[in-house]
Amino acid sequence: MEILIINGPNLNMLGKREKSIYGEMTLNSINEMLLARAGGRCELEFFQSNHEGDIVGMIQRTDADGMIINAGAFTHTSIAIRDALLAVSKEFIEVHISNVFAREDFRHKSYLSDISKGVISGFGAMSYAFALDYFLEQKK
Repeated sequence: MEILIINGPNLNMLGKREKSIYGEMTLNSINEMLLARAGGRCELEFFQSNHEGDIVGMIQRTDADGMIINAGAFTHTSIAIRDALLAVSKEFIEVHISNVFAREDFRHKSYLSDISKGVISGFGAMSYAFALDYFLEQKK
């Protein structure tokens, strides 16, 4: 089983940006934590881009069995990413480091939530780990 982890805009700045919201972990340290958690039980592929079209392209060409997606700000704006996810018909989980519902009103609307398997929000880097756990449990 292969899981693709997609991170959207500004997530490459984790560990530097708004630490009170996003914590101290870098994206690389989150990826390393996920590799350790997977423990060889599945393959993980990591992708990050600040560009909407690059994310759409990755979704369209992946052979992964499932996806974990933190689309960042594109969660609230991108019909193109939504359409790409619908086109490939692969199970995915939407994740967010912060609790988007405890933040600005514009973050309360997601173009992905209603087509996702589920949404995990507000648990910091563990949001990714919980999503990975779902896929690992499905493999059993």
